[in-house]
Amino acid sequence: MLKDFFRKQRRYATIPSQDVKREIPEGIMQKCPRCGTISYAKELEKNLKVCKSCSYHFSLSAPERIAVTVDEGRFFEYDADLKSLDPLEFPDYKNKLRKDMEKTGLNEAVVTGEGTIGGYPVVIGVMDSRFRMGSMGSVVGEKIARAVEQAATKRYPLILFSASGGARMQEGVLSLMQMAKTSAALERLHRERVLFVSVLTNPTTGGVSASFSSLGDINIAEPGALIGFAGRRVIEQTVRQKLPDDFQTAEFLLKHGQLDMVVPRTELRQTLIKILELHANGGNADGKRPSTL
Repeated sequence: MLKDFFRKQRRYATIPSQDVKREIPEGIMQKCPRCGTISYAKELEKNLKVCKSCSYHFSLSAPERIAVTVDEGRFFEYDADLKSLDPLEFPDYKNKLRKDMEKTGLNEAVVTGEGTIGGYPVVIGVMDSRFRMGSMGSVVGEKIARAVEQAATKRYPLILFSASGGARMQEGVLSLMQMAKTSAALERLHRERVLFVSVLTNPTTGGVSASFSSLGDINIAEPGALIGFAGRRVIEQTVRQKLPDDFQTAEFLLKHGQLDMVVPRTELRQTLIKILELHANGGNADGKRPSTL
C-alpha cells in the first residue's frame, strides 16, 4: 500500500483533436510582430490597432482609416467605379486585380472622397496596402489627381493617407507617369493656397514617397513607419556605407527635417482637427468655424 502511494505517477499531455481546433474561430487573437504580445482582436481594434505593450501600429484598411478619422456618417466617396485595365497585357494581372477586388471589397488601392473632421469639411484620400500592396497605377494616380482638383475647386483642405510599395510594375511607364500627374495637380492646389496635409503610414515607399506623399504643406507620419524610396540594401551597396539602424523610419526622417511631426494614431484625429481649426481661423477674420457639408 505504502509503496503504491509513493510511486511516481506518469504525467500525460492531452493533445486537442482536430475537431476541437476547428471550433476556435480564426481572428479572435492577434500577435504583435514587434514584441510578440498576443491580444484579443476586439481589444486591439478599440485601441485603433495599436499594441498596448510596445505601441506598434498595425496596418489599417482604407475603410477602417476613414471610420476612425472622419466624422461619423460624413463621408461621400468619389470615383468609386474607376477600375484598372491591363494596358500592357501583363501576365496574370487581370486575375490578380480580380482577386484583390474580392479580398478587399474595393475597386482600387485608394479611396477618395469628401467628409468632415471635427466639423471641418475636407477632401480625403486613403491608400489601402491590401490591394496590390497599395501600389500606384493609372487609376490610383487619376483618383488622387481628381481629388486634388475637387479640393482646389471647393477650397477644402486636402488630407492624403499614404500606404504604398510604390509604382505598380504591371503598368510600367504608365504608373511612373502618375508621379508627374499627381505632383502637377498639387502644384495647382498650392497656387490656390489650399491646405494639403500628407499623412505617411507604414509603408510609404518608391514612387509614392517620391511624389505626392512628400509634397504636403504639413507632413505627418505615424510612429515607426517605413518611409523611403529605394531599399536599405540597394542604398548600402550604392554608397558603400553601413546605414543607421533607424534609417528610413519616421523618427529618422523627423530628425533630419523631412517630416513636421510624428503623431501616434490615438492622437492623430485630434491633431488634424487642431490643424484644420488653426487653418480655418487664420483664413477668417471673424474666426468662425466654416460651414459643414
